[in-house]
Formats: sequence, C-alpha cells, structure tokens
Amino acid sequence: MSIDNVPAVPSDVAGMTSAERARMPLSLDVVKAAAEQHGVCTRPVLREVFDLDTGEVRIVAIRCNATQASKCPACSERNRKSRMTQCREGWHLDHEPIAEREAPTPDQVALVTYRSDLTAEYRKAEASNELDHVDDLREAIREADSDLRREGVRGNLPAVERPAKTAPIRSTRRRQDTPNLPRRKVDKRTVGREFAGKYRPSTFVTLTLDTYGKVRDDGTPVDPNTYDYRRAARDVVHFASLVDRWWQNLRRVVGWDVQYFGTVEPQKRITPHAHFAVRGSIPHKVVRDVTAATYLQVWWPNHDEVKYSGNRMPVWDMRAKGFVDPDTHAPLTSWADAVANLDVPSHVAEFGPQVHSKGILGGSEEAGRHIGYLTKYLVKSIAEVVDTDASDHAERLASELAVTPCSDRCAVWLLYGVQPKGTNSRMTPGRCRSKAHRRETLGLPGRRVLVSRRWSGKTLAEHKSDRAAFVKEALAAAGIAKEDTDRTRLMWSPIRAGDPHVPGRVELLMQMIAQRIKWRAEYDQAQATLAALPRPAPDVSATQSIAA
Repeated sequence: MSIDNVPAVPSDVAGMTSAERARMPLSLDVVKAAAEQHGVCTRPVLREVFDLDTGEVRIVAIRCNATQASKCPACSERNRKSRMTQCREGWHLDHEPIAEREAPTPDQVALVTYRSDLTAEYRKAEASNELDHVDDLREAIREADSDLRREGVRGNLPAVERPAKTAPIRSTRRRQDTPNLPRRKVDKRTVGREFAGKYRPSTFVTLTLDTYGKVRDDGTPVDPNTYDYRRAARDVVHFASLVDRWWQNLRRVVGWDVQYFGTVEPQKRITPHAHFAVRGSIPHKVVRDVTAATYLQVWWPNHDEVKYSGNRMPVWDMRAKGFVDPDTHAPLTSWADAVANLDVPSHVAEFGPQVHSKGILGGSEEAGRHIGYLTKYLVKSIAEVVDTDASDHAERLASELAVTPCSDRCAVWLLYGVQPKGTNSRMTPGRCRSKAHRRETLGLPGRRVLVSRRWSGKTLAEHKSDRAAFVKEALAAAGIAKEDTDRTRLMWSPIRAGDPHVPGRVELLMQMIAQRIKWRAEYDQAQATLAALPRPAPDVSATQSIAA
C-alpha cells in the first residue's frame, strides 16, 4: 500500500454516513503505509534492555527479519538485497575466498591429549562396569569438548557412546541403466580457469525433475488418472538429497571443488526446480552428462501400501515402549529390522532430460540480470508463485504427500507398520510437523537458498555486518560519529505482558519512521560530503617511472 494512494479525508466528518466513514483508512493502515515507503519493519519484535553500567532500562524494537513480502515488505527486501550481494561477491572470484587452515596451537593439542586420556579411562571404567565413574568421565569429556570449541577447534571428536548396531552395508555399484562418469581426484581450488589472460567466465545452471505425465500450459495434468502422483511426491521429498548427489558427481568429473549459489522455485506443475550460479566455466556437455548419470537410491522400507488409516491406528504401549497393533497388540516392526534385509531401494529419484546451462562473464549486464532472476522469488511464498488452492492437481499432490514419509524419523511410517527412529509416546501416527507435509508448501524444500561452504568466504550475517561497517565508515569520514555499544554489558529480556511502559504499535512505528528518516538524512549528507572532497592528484613521478 503506497501512501500516495491514501484517499483524502473529508473535513466534514460529522455529516458523513457510517458507510462513508467505514471507507476511511485507519490510522494504523496509514502509519504502516508510511513505514513501508521508508523501508521500516511493520511488525517489529519488542525487547526490554537493561544497561549494566548505567542501570538504564529501555524498550528496543528489533526487525522481524521476515523473508516474505506478504509478512513484512521492508525486511523481505532487505534480506533479498543481502542475498544479491552474497551471490555477486562469490560468483566471479579470481582468488580463493578462504585461506588455508591455521596450524593447531599448543593449547589445542594439550586439550586433545587430555580428551584422549579421558576416553581411555572411560573405556576401562565401562569394561569394569564402574557406573559412577563412567558418568563422571562422560561429563568431563563433554567439558573438554566445550573447551575445544572455545579454543576455536571446528568439528566434533568421536562420541564415547558406541552405537549398538552398525548400519547395513549397501552396494556402491552403479546402476546398469545409467551412464558411467569419469572420476578425477578433486583439487582444493574453487576458482575456475582464466581464458585469454583476462576472461574468467562462470556458469548458470537450471536443474528440473522428470516428467510424471503430460500437462497443459497452466501446469495441470492432461489426464490426472494416469499422472504419477506417487513418484512426484517422493521426488519432491528427496529433491534436496538428489541435488547434493549431483554436486558430488560434478566435482568428481571436473576435478575441482565447484562452488554454487542457488535458489529453489516451483514450476507451474508444482514441481521444484533449482537455478544455480556456478563459479567457473563448465561445458554444457559435462553438465548434461552429469545430470543424465545422477540418481538417488532411497534405501527405506517399502511404503507402497498403507496398513493403518481412519480410526484404526497404532497405539502406544507403555510396557513395550513402542507402538503396537490396535487389535493384536503385536509390536510394530522396528526401523533397524525393517531396513536390515532390503534387496531393492524403495525409490530412485532422477532429474529430467531438460537441463539448461550457459556461460556468463563477471561484471556484465547479463550477470546482473541473472542475479536478479535468482533472487526474484525469494520474497514470495510458494502459494504466491503457484495457485495451490484452486486446482484439483494440488489437492491430489497434497493427499499423496500426506502419506509419503519425509525422513527416517517421520511419524507417517506408523501408517505402514514401521516404527521410525526416535519413536516416542508424543508421536501421532500419520502426523508429521515437517514442511514436506504442509498444504502451503506441497513438499517443496524448506530452504529456498542453497549456498556452498566456500562460496564467498562469509556467512549471510557477515555480509550484513560488512554493509553496516561500510555505512559507519562513511558517516565517520563525513564527521558523523556513531558510538559503539558494548553488547556484553546489556541484558535482553522479553517484554512482560501488560507492561504499561510499552508504546502502542502506532506510536512505535512512528518513532521508527522518524529514526529511519534521520539515519537516511545523515547517510545522504555523508555521501554528499565525501563527493565534494577533492580527490588526491596522481603521483606524476611514479606514473613516469612505471611508463619508463
């Protein structure tokens, strides 16, 4: 809602009818329109902050950081621009974004040695059945692991509790119906080749799932009765794992650690496809061959036929500590037993034959256009991109997803007579809280943005921090100093219900609008001041020396 579209309020309100007064905008609507116009969060979260040094207590409004424009236009646009910056900074790098790892320090080595001694003592106490000593050693090992993390050691050391059963061994032999791929040792480099001494192109790739039946222009099936909804639902659930397998195969084929920034979007047929900005130049034939040879075998129990439905559902048995059949009271099959002797996978996910890739030069108009295309739908929910309510196609897919397990811990497994991992009495058969089963997402992955670890060498929070530091430096250069706040001396707590000191929403938004206008004026003043400063003259002697 734009403030320019707000109708003028008649001066003679007393003579208006109730219908005319009902058409007048509420003050909150006008304030929200002004907030959106100035880029202010329209639904901030309030926190009470206590300053340990001064004893001051104040109410602070924090941005909601919503990623969807339907919830908060200002925060969603802010996050989208941060993602655009993240994509741009990592796409055409000509140097490695992350330096080599630092050498272990003496303190880190000493802590690992101490942790090794504790583990050896734990094994001896466990073998001697000294339960009290085992508990003390387990706690000491936890403290040692915490000390290692504080010392800057990444990764986890092996757990002292050994698993009761090992995972079943599966064959790693490739399927005979898929083409073989060349395998190379993956080099640590992440930067692509340079051509003609100055060009370092990168790649834009689009991956799409296979077809499940003919569809019309609007994405609905020509014949819903023959459309393979079961395979469509299972492919959606395993889409993220299939994409991970594709990247593994691509890196083994090209022989270097390919980095990517990608977004997941739904097609009209409500099937996900992914767009990726890929660092480095990769031939289209290689992309096509890797896509054709990539598949994902899902080694789960067979779940083609539902055994429990309606009012006949498995029930929790306190003595068995698991779910049992409601009639015979026989325990359901455990997950370990269900996957112990599988001969064939329950599902095989593959990409479709349509794969798109093209080379793009960094800094070009085309690169900027593709970055905008990558982030275009990040501010929209799945329901805003695809009409999930008005079609029978969406209803059928949602019904299939309701009985499709999304993980090895999904409560939907109970419908098939299998107890998932982590079974407990709080589970409700057939009801899983995962996004894969929600009507508004239709199985599409929860993460809309996929970024590799060594893309830009920074997290999204670090990119936002860089922007804040840039603004602060610009203000300081223009003589507008901002004091640094020691956040370690602040205590944050939620607002107590009924606190009379908490301002109303209208008052709060108006304060935030005024603050935003002030900040913007200061930044514009800083930019104007810096632009007016004389630029240093070039060093003529140095230039002549270089030319000579």
